[in-house]
Amino acid sequence: MARYTITSPDSPALAELCQRLAAGAASVDSSGAWPSEQLRLCGEYGVFEWFVGRDWGGQAWVQSDIVRGYLELSGACLTTTFVITQRTGACRRIETSDNQRLKEKLLPGLVTGESFATVGISHLTTSRRHLTKPVLRAQRVEGGWLLDGFSPWVTGADHAEHVVVGATVMAGDEATDQQLLVCVPTTLHGASAPPPLELVGLTASHTGQFHLDKVFLADEWVVLGPAENVMTLGSGGNTGGYQTSTLALGLAKAAIGLVEKESEKRPELKPALTALTDAYEPLQADLFAAVDGEAPCSTEELRTRANSIALRAAQASLVAAKGAGYVTGHPAGRWCREALFFLVWSCPQPVLEANLCELAGILE
Repeated sequence: MARYTITSPDSPALAELCQRLAAGAASVDSSGAWPSEQLRLCGEYGVFEWFVGRDWGGQAWVQSDIVRGYLELSGACLTTTFVITQRTGACRRIETSDNQRLKEKLLPGLVTGESFATVGISHLTTSRRHLTKPVLRAQRVEGGWLLDGFSPWVTGADHAEHVVVGATVMAGDEATDQQLLVCVPTTLHGASAPPPLELVGLTASHTGQFHLDKVFLADEWVVLGPAENVMTLGSGGNTGGYQTSTLALGLAKAAIGLVEKESEKRPELKPALTALTDAYEPLQADLFAAVDGEAPCSTEELRTRANSIALRAAQASLVAAKGAGYVTGHPAGRWCREALFFLVWSCPQPVLEANLCELAGILE
């Protein structure tokens, strides 16, 4: 058991947890196995309490403290932290729902870590929106909804008791402008999670499709809606916003730390360290300002810069580590692969275009 519950980002227990997560990060990456031990540790240390209100046994951390916590966790083990973001997205959607019975049923177990829930909502925001036929459809039937289709990107569906998914409401064979958020028990007949995808990085997050083959879901499982643009209502995990940028900065911070350590015995690395630090520190300051409601730049600009520093810092750490960094198990090589994730995770088109221009050497 953990000796202390983490009650603030200044808690020594956070550093202790991060040491334990970092020690297991290489094996999580190489095995591709679900990080059950890492998530168990996070539950023991009270991490899942940060994001949920006191009415449900949580600590209700303010956003700036959550950002500080995420910065440390993502630098220790990005896979585990990413899984936590998806878990948190489900918890927040449930907590901000008007469905009181659903909250009473699920939130206590989610706060303690006794149960696991995740989200499948990218098809309503950034993924597969270009398709004429919605990938996940909801038809109104007596007593509830009939769900048919799949959610293309769901993390840990094969380990979840519940998946919060978004579906487009249908009128016969025609899609309407209404959407629905529902919480699907994974034990329902017709609900299934195929084997997860093998990814360039974060394979252990067990991210893949979640299928719903004409699944009947009673009204008691509705989280929000039906409504237009249901993702803009309530509060979720800020997918693709400050949360995503925070994890990118957490990875960058860890990579810069490796460059700094190597520079102590190799002075030729000092100029690169200075340049990376000079790029990182104002970006972190802008992140905290944005979280406090005083954003000096747009969310998209912040995300673009965070993606850039994650990529550059990770590759700089590989250069600093030299050949050792290219050997499986070294954090520098892992960070290089993981940094690529931010180019595809809930990445809005303007961010994609800006990152592509930078990679192509196209200057504005």
